Amino acid sequence: MEPTQSTALAAPARTPVIPLGLFVAALLYGGMAVLAGFLAFKQVQLWPTTLAVEAGIFAFLLLVVISSTIAQLYGKELAQKIVWWGFLPLAFSIGLMTLVLALPVSPDMVAGRPGAIEAFELVHGQFWRVVASGPVAYLVSLLLNVWIFDRLRGSGETSTIGLMVRGAIASALSQAIDSVIFVTLAFYGEFDITGLLIGQVIAKVTLSLVLVPVLITLAVRLVGRLDARG
Repeated sequence: MEPTQSTALAAPARTPVIPLGLFVAALLYGGMAVLAGFLAFKQVQLWPTTLAVEAGIFAFLLLVVISSTIAQLYGKELAQKIVWWGFLPLAFSIGLMTLVLALPVSPDMVAGRPGAIEAFELVHGQFWRVVASGPVAYLVSLLLNVWIFDRLRGSGETSTIGLMVRGAIASALSQAIDSVIFVTLAFYGEFDITGLLIGQVIAKVTLSLVLVPVLITLAVRLVGRLDARG
């Protein structure tokens, strides 16, 4: 018996089911993709050394962890899609910042917070250069990270040690390249970037070897548990 038109209209449309863990990971990924660019304006000193790094490194290492976790649990192709779609929140942030900078300043802000608008425009008025540099370094390094991470995966490899080693190697190599690209494009000509560049490479490689393996292991377990619950 053929369904009537009313029955067909009443039938609920089938929607794709997104695993809860993947959904949460994608949300965090988009947030970190935007936040990394804003944090990059501040250079911080790595205790106990005198090496300087741009603070966006912390958000960017989380991008590495999330993309590697997605590659581990859902495959390289999906991880690469996440990396490419990470441009979407970046594009929205660029558009909104451009709009905000173009809008007239409220007299109440000028009177009530002297110097605040100058500080805002001093930092975010140069936002275009960091944003223009970020996507280039972002795309090259994260796609490279996913590729290396996947290539190092043995047939049926599921051990925690193997996961940690792959994560460390892929992150260290990709983040060293990211540092060279980003620092050069974003800050060359503004000041002497030698110290910052050396600090970035050393810091990202060190943190990749020390923190990323542990964070990837924890992230894989957490996302897996969320999938089991969802």
